[in-house]
Amino acid sequence: MAEVTFPQLVQRACGIDVHLKVVVATIDGVGLERETRSFKTFTSSLNELKEWLLSNGVTHVAMESTGVYWKPVYKILEGSIPNVWIVNARHIKNVPGHKTDKMDSEWICKLLLAGLLKPSYIPPKEQRQLRDLTHYRNKLIQQIASEKNRMMRILEDCNIKLSSVVSNTSGTTATSLIDMLCEGKKLTLDDIKSVYHGKLSASPGRTAGSMHRIC
Repeated sequence: MAEVTFPQLVQRACGIDVHLKVVVATIDGVGLERETRSFKTFTSSLNELKEWLLSNGVTHVAMESTGVYWKPVYKILEGSIPNVWIVNARHIKNVPGHKTDKMDSEWICKLLLAGLLKPSYIPPKEQRQLRDLTHYRNKLIQQIASEKNRMMRILEDCNIKLSSVVSNTSGTTATSLIDMLCEGKKLTLDDIKSVYHGKLSASPGRTAGSMHRIC
């Protein structure tokens, strides 16, 4: 099969094929002899990749958005290489030409030099950090809500009708009553009155009645 050739629009480029344990990088362009090197995915090895690219004057880097493997490579290169592109794998496969696993990085480099790749939008570092923090916060909120629901189901299994006498099962009164139950106490009217809040719609007596468990 004849080799596919394209006009060159980028002066010096690098195509990177990212894997779990290794990244394969190919550089090519004006004044460069095509060269392919492999680097481990440890931080020290990725820094060696960065220094190799800088020493060869590479201005454009492209890699496929494969899972999360590209993220450490991107973080190492951003700020040092002017243009670090994450490209959709389908865009690479949709371009006619020969592409095998062994030649992935060379093919990406060739497409990048020809200006045939389109970068995906990657938010700035500060925005990514805020997004990760927001996602983590939302996950914690969901976990807390899930645990509260599980606790209410356990109380209902024991016929403790706390949700019938308080509007907020996470409020001060409800939390105090649950703490007493967790301590193994059999709640009396005096216990209820000690934590009772005047804004509760249920009377202390009714609240005490809802606390009689059957298990």
